[in-house]
Amino acid sequence: MKEKMERFRQLIGEISDLENTMSVLGWDQQVNMPENGAEARSMQLATLAGLAHSKFVGTEMGQTLEALKPFLADLHPDSDEYCLISRTAEEYEKQKKVPTSFVAEFSRVTTMGQQAWEKAKSASDFSKFQPNLEKIIEMRREYAGFFAPYDHVYDPLLDDFEPGLKAADVRRVFEEIKPQQVELLQAIVDKGPVIDDSLLYLHYDEDKQWNFGVDVIEKFGFDFTSGRQDRSIHPFTTEFGHGDVRITTHFDTEFLSMALFGTMHEAGHAMYEQGVSKSLSRTMLHHGASLAVHESQSRMWENLVGRSLPFWKAFYPRLQELFPENLGNVGLNAFYRAVNKVEPSLIRIFADEMTYNLHIMLRFDLELAMMQGDLEAADLPEAWNSKMQEYLGITPPNDAKGVLQDVHWSGGMIGYFTTYALGNLIASMLWEKILEDIPNLESGFEKAEFAPLLDWLRENVHRHGSKYKPMDLVKKVTGKALTAEPYMRYLRSKFGEIYDL
Repeated sequence: MKEKMERFRQLIGEISDLENTMSVLGWDQQVNMPENGAEARSMQLATLAGLAHSKFVGTEMGQTLEALKPFLADLHPDSDEYCLISRTAEEYEKQKKVPTSFVAEFSRVTTMGQQAWEKAKSASDFSKFQPNLEKIIEMRREYAGFFAPYDHVYDPLLDDFEPGLKAADVRRVFEEIKPQQVELLQAIVDKGPVIDDSLLYLHYDEDKQWNFGVDVIEKFGFDFTSGRQDRSIHPFTTEFGHGDVRITTHFDTEFLSMALFGTMHEAGHAMYEQGVSKSLSRTMLHHGASLAVHESQSRMWENLVGRSLPFWKAFYPRLQELFPENLGNVGLNAFYRAVNKVEPSLIRIFADEMTYNLHIMLRFDLELAMMQGDLEAADLPEAWNSKMQEYLGITPPNDAKGVLQDVHWSGGMIGYFTTYALGNLIASMLWEKILEDIPNLESGFEKAEFAPLLDWLRENVHRHGSKYKPMDLVKKVTGKALTAEPYMRYLRSKFGEIYDL
């Protein structure tokens, strides 16, 4: 087995190298690349995507996996070798159904799509992106067809981001939490008075914002010797291999929350990747278990930590020192309430914890309609605005603050958005378990002590990478299947206190 395993690791390592090289080019596209470089970059990424896919589904990989299968019976199901062989074999069978030519073309189309989206958003003109989105929708439907028969055309797309989950599962979760969240939201609206958050919309120097954010995430545990931060239009996290994880942040000098919480969010993603065991390096397991588990980490650090009162007891004095003209006369509780204000808003990434999931449900509805053929790209802006009114009671004034606000569809990531809402649920499940294991955790936040939290996450979640399927990992760590109960308990407790419900 030793010789076969060595050859297998060599093959999977070469594929990992190609994929990480694509990540470098993708990062550069969003951070450094000049506007006119998109066409050349799209061909470069298409070539690499084709090479990685053809190598993965090639004859040698199939023969090597077949030769290793008999040894699985002798391996412990939790061992790196067992998980690597079995998970790779599953992915091999899946990817064999997709032609390499399609993979390469999809990479080219989405690279050009992202460039078109950037221009369209800048101009607040959906028509500049519409032809690209039409092609992306067409290709996503074609992709789903490779996996027919299916229960729903959306299922193969969702499986790419959340293995094993189906559209019907997401519907059930959303049907469970939507009425509860709407009821709680209405109680807050009825309670009044409105919290004043105007202090967040003053002028905040970008360099000072940068320095404050870096200080926060360094104390969280983000390792700058194994990562870095840059600027981009839409914040994201990417990994180039063990020891090199990049995050980006977008700044608004007239709105403090954008970079403040965006930096924490991306650091949560990055610390997950930085914590994956080095033994899984250059394999398909050297990533988070799924997008929902990933979002549980980013949303945890952004919200359960970063929007908590204990956190701001430690960090608010420093923020006041940096911005005395804005915050010098604002008390801690007033600031804490401002960053936790509940109010329907236009932009998903700025949405408060109470209304955030409504933004996700809206996108889920639209994605289902697009994939089913019930909604054409040309009608998307109008449908978006209608759904915003239905779910949140507000209508975007333009495309940039409406249908063009997210980058995901330009990258072909239809099926991705649901993972944000699921991540909220998983974060709360993990949080209840963490507080059981570390009862004095939040008192440590008041002294900017986050090592106990990060250490717990490293041991229970991060180091495993994607050895386990996401819902198996959740149950392994919490002892429970996916449930919304901890999430709703968290919302009722936190906002019940803030709004004196």
